[in-house]
Amino acid sequence: LKAVILIGGPQKGTRFRPLSFEVPKPLFPVAGVPMVQHHIEACAKVPGMKEILLMGFYQPHEALSRFLVSAQQEFKIPIRYLQEYAALGTGGGIYHFRDQILSGGAEAFFVLNADVCSEFPLQEMLEFWQQHGDVHSFVILGTTANRTQALNYGCIVANADTQEVQHYVEKPSTFVSEIINCGIYLFTPAIFQHIGEVFQRNQQELALEESSNGWQRAEVIRLEQDVFTALAGSGKLYVYKTDGFWSQIKSAGSAIYASRLYLNQYSKSHPERLAQNKIGGPVIRGNVYIHPTASIDSTAVLGPNVSIGEGVTVGAGVRVRESIVLHGASLHDHTCVLNTIVGWDSTIGRWARVEGTPSDPNPNDPYAKIDSETLFRDGRLTPSITILGCSVTIPAEVVILNSIVLPHKELSRSYKNQIIL
Repeated sequence: LKAVILIGGPQKGTRFRPLSFEVPKPLFPVAGVPMVQHHIEACAKVPGMKEILLMGFYQPHEALSRFLVSAQQEFKIPIRYLQEYAALGTGGGIYHFRDQILSGGAEAFFVLNADVCSEFPLQEMLEFWQQHGDVHSFVILGTTANRTQALNYGCIVANADTQEVQHYVEKPSTFVSEIINCGIYLFTPAIFQHIGEVFQRNQQELALEESSNGWQRAEVIRLEQDVFTALAGSGKLYVYKTDGFWSQIKSAGSAIYASRLYLNQYSKSHPERLAQNKIGGPVIRGNVYIHPTASIDSTAVLGPNVSIGEGVTVGAGVRVRESIVLHGASLHDHTCVLNTIVGWDSTIGRWARVEGTPSDPNPNDPYAKIDSETLFRDGRLTPSITILGCSVTIPAEVVILNSIVLPHKELSRSYKNQIIL
């Protein structure tokens, strides 16, 4: 078995700015560890996993190389990064590197999108695939969404008895199905034949349009629109439905929600990562992750759903809730931080209040997903979580509400509903 994690590249992650300026989005810490580490951890647990490949078109830089080295040591499994020469789409990348994926005689391989957070029921997908007996069949992980939100995802119509996918539509304009594609797949080498057919069809179409410089475009293949749509109804594609948690991480607001889902799971999977109330320590409410190097005053109150990074300083009487505080940040005495991401090395002055508006799914709807909010609506900034980029300084006794502050800014007053460039 192998696993491929699609991490995309620098021109993506625009909705994740200004946080993606400092670190590639897959390395952004969610619940205390880089986003993609949750994927690697899940893959490494599957018996028979021989290698994990990260695939994208980021230039291989220090942060990524350092992360790969430490992850290999921690999970005792070979992890490599394969760099695409351009954005090839979800299918084009794996087709381009098919020899690397198949080397060593892989019988099957998982493909996971890096920008989802999930319980990753990989072992269950594998058992489901083995029960179906056909070695050339493929499995999509699906989950249930509500009727209106399903339109934002790939929708799957499956046979209720066999779970065979009969129809697949990516982001349909009218309601098709409540079962949506989670961006996690189990393939056999036979998938490359189907991707190859799309590649040849693209080449033929481009040959007819002589004017276009087509060599690059034939390689761009999207698994969802180009491959699954054609495979549906052929008896080769199945859906495994999960009731476990799942969410996309498209915007910074969805990172706070994903952090909550992972912190919640830690009580079962990593209890050692959750902070406990101790004599002489801060007050912990709900699930909180604190990096061992952080220094926190005993009168601070943290949680629920708070993640405190490396080397963070939290002063006396500070209140933090539903927030991610990144490494090196400093919260001075009596600050209040709610629904906010505090960037690396940022400082919030005494008695300041920094607050955002959560973009959580409807808590009364068990199938609700997080909406990928647009930044603006009717020419106005949509109220969302507050984001401080890296090295932002907030003075004492001001209020920052629903605002996005770009890196290296020193503010001198209060702001509300603004992007501070």
